[in-house]
Amino acid sequence: MARVLGVKDILALGVGTIVSTSIFTLPGVVAAQHAGPAVALSFLAAAIVAGLVAFAYAEMAAAMPFAGSAYSWINVVFGEGFGWIAGWALLAEYFIAVAFVGSGLSANFRGLIEPLGITYPKALANPFGTDGGVIDITAVVVIVLVGLLLSRGVSTAARVQNILVTLKVLAVLTFIVVGATAIHASNYVPFIPAHHVSASGNQFGGWQGIYAGVSMIFLSYIGFDSVAANSAEAKDPQRTMPRGILGSLVIAVVLFVGVALVLVGMFKYSKYANNAEPVGWALRQSGHEIVATVVQGIAVVGMFTALIGMMLAGSRLIYSFGRDGMLPKWLGQLNKNNLPNHALIVLTIVAVIVGSLFPFAFLSQLISAGTLIAFMFVSLGIYRLRPREGKDIPDPSFKMPWYPVMPALAFLGALLVFWGLDIDAKLYALIWFIVGLFVYLTYGMHHSYLNKK
Repeated sequence: MARVLGVKDILALGVGTIVSTSIFTLPGVVAAQHAGPAVALSFLAAAIVAGLVAFAYAEMAAAMPFAGSAYSWINVVFGEGFGWIAGWALLAEYFIAVAFVGSGLSANFRGLIEPLGITYPKALANPFGTDGGVIDITAVVVIVLVGLLLSRGVSTAARVQNILVTLKVLAVLTFIVVGATAIHASNYVPFIPAHHVSASGNQFGGWQGIYAGVSMIFLSYIGFDSVAANSAEAKDPQRTMPRGILGSLVIAVVLFVGVALVLVGMFKYSKYANNAEPVGWALRQSGHEIVATVVQGIAVVGMFTALIGMMLAGSRLIYSFGRDGMLPKWLGQLNKNNLPNHALIVLTIVAVIVGSLFPFAFLSQLISAGTLIAFMFVSLGIYRLRPREGKDIPDPSFKMPWYPVMPALAFLGALLVFWGLDIDAKLYALIWFIVGLFVYLTYGMHHSYLNKK
């Protein structure tokens, strides 16, 4: 693939993917269901774990800058079987994440046009089986549109991404500044509510609620994986990839914590229950109708950046599977412009189907499950990578600090967050793993180009 992405492009991809649907949706949901005003601590704790893993990703991406991110790296350092497991887990992440972002964009778009008196019939507004829904038509349309954009090439998408990311960050900062004028200090008291199990069975309050919130919102920080997946298209990846991965994470942490603190200060956390567009709602309820319209309008447009990042990364992962013979080889074929459009078509179709069938909150937990499995593999992979650097693997200019302690901390952090996922997410992750094992044993193992060699 052509190396056309610079530091600015990689940084925009990272910020655009991390600061996505979740910053406009999850702070309110997690505050109402689990953490109360302490939702900011949930975001901060998740960021610490993500930061540890990001250092491992940065070293891997600098040492092995090719398509496939964790799948390709684990293939090199642990072997094909483990590489398949990590890649299969990431595949679930991208299928579901694209659907999740499309769903969140749809919710915010409907909230934006509702004051104008425009409402969708329930059949076209919600996923199948949810509140009379048949298909979320807005989510379908935007996913298809982004697929068409990416089919024209990554440099075209990068130019669009850079503009939209700038607008989106400005929208987030506008919300923080304007929302801060409507904060009521009483809404922060108590900052960490007493722990209890809610009527719906959720852990709420105390460290248990904060911990449950971490597991739910961890998907907010998975954007640097999508950055790493585009290593094969980065210019000077030794310098570009670490700066893009770590820089985008730092920017995202500041914005997430700021939004969470302002949001729970504007209204009591319980007001955000089952609200998929709390930022726009809070601004409207506090009398800032015009600002709400502007921020939410930019947010809706800006959510395209997350779709661009996720669909770029997901299509490159599917392409890598086809390239290595793990899935049908036509998925690993490039068109005349050296673009993996076969893989992009498959990702688009599956994401549309998933987004049409599953509701927003359910998708968030499943994304975290697949991502965390890959994060654990990458963290441990540093122990296998480091002895080979400068030998059969290039010696990268960036290395994970505090080796050998930090890789272990990154692994344990990801494991702890995974353990906090609800039982449904773990169960579906297990089912996905069994399906993946079946695919590998019946197809991938026998068609792998590595095995043939």
